[in-house]
Amino acid sequence: AAAGLCAGSMGSLLCAVNGLQARTFGVWTLLSSVIRCLCAIDIRNRTLYYITLFTFFLALVHFLSEVFIYHTAALTIGVMAPLMVASFSIMGMLIGLQYLEVEALLQNKKKN
Repeated sequence: AAAGLCAGSMGSLLCAVNGLQARTFGVWTLLSSVIRCLCAIDIRNRTLYYITLFTFFLALVHFLSEVFIYHTAALTIGVMAPLMVASFSIMGMLIGLQYLEVEALLQNKKKN
């Protein structure tokens, strides 16, 4: 069974991945999704907003490094999809951050 995992177009690269690495990546993905859901619930929490934005930057850097630095992934739809989600999410969150900053300034002016 193990020999079958090492066959294919990626060859020995598939042999380098073990169960621990797969589970670690799964937990990292789950943690990112929990952070993103919490941010969606409390969008005005600036600390949580920045942490969520960082998760998208981290995902983008991770997938880009796997493709272009380590050459452990090819630019297939399975890799391009998270790259596009991370990129569009970063752009959307940066635009949203500007809105939140303006909203915070307006709230401070109302208090004064």
